[in-house]
Amino acid sequence: MSVDILLNGASGRMGQAISSISSDHGCNISFPIDLGDDPAKGIDQCDVVIDFSLREATLPLARICAQSAKPMVIGTTGHDPSEKEEILQATSGIPVVWAGNFSTGVNLLFYLTEQAARVLDSSSSFDAEVVEMHHKLKKDAPSGTADRLLEILKHARGLTDKQIAHGRSGLPGERPVDEVGSHALRGGDVVGDHTVYFAGIGERIELTHRATDRKIFAAGALRAAKWIIGKPCGLYSMQDVLGLV
Repeated sequence: MSVDILLNGASGRMGQAISSISSDHGCNISFPIDLGDDPAKGIDQCDVVIDFSLREATLPLARICAQSAKPMVIGTTGHDPSEKEEILQATSGIPVVWAGNFSTGVNLLFYLTEQAARVLDSSSSFDAEVVEMHHKLKKDAPSGTADRLLEILKHARGLTDKQIAHGRSGLPGERPVDEVGSHALRGGDVVGDHTVYFAGIGERIELTHRATDRKIFAAGALRAAKWIIGKPCGLYSMQDVLGLV
C-alpha cells in the first residue's frame, strides 16, 4: 500500500530528489507544495508530511500537522534554539522525525563519532575539529549535520556553545584545550562532505563521509516517512529509524 505524502519544498533540490524516487519506495507525493502554497488545503490528502523547505516555513507547517494529527519528517535546517523550541512545543502531540541528515552513512558517522568521543574525551590529548563543505548555494552554516557532530562532541567533553570556535582569523592565540573548531566551506556543486578530526600528538584520526548524490538523503527521508506512521507521539532521530539506538 502506497504512502501518501505532503511534500513542502517540492521544487527545491531535495524536494525534486524525493519526488524522483518516491514511487520506488512505495510512496506517492499526493500534495507537493512550495513557497506561497497553502499546506492546509492538502493536509487531509496525506498520511505523513515531509518538510524540506525554508527555516521560517517549518513552524507554521508544524502547527497545521499538529492540528490534523499528521506525523511529520523535518529535514529543514538553520533554526535557532528558540525556533527549535517553538517547533518542538507545537509538535509535542504528534510523532516527528527531525534530522539534519537522512543518509544511512552520515548517521553511522554520528554513531562512530560518539564512540570515538567517549574514548578521546577532554582528558585525552586529542583536539577535535569539524570541517564541512557544501555547494555554493547553501544558505546556512554550519550545516545541520555539522551541528549534530558538534553536539556529540560538546556532550562528550562537557562543553558549551561558547567553546565552539566557528572559524579562526587574526591572532586567536594558542588553541585552548577545551575548544572544538567548526569550519564551513562553500563552493561549486558539492552535495555534502563532513570530516571529524581527532588530532593528537604524533597521530590523527579522521572520520569522513562524502555524499555524491542527493538521492541518498531522499531515500532516507522516505524511509523515515514510512517508519514514523503509527509511532507514539514524540521526537525521533534518524538513528531511531535505522535502529542504531
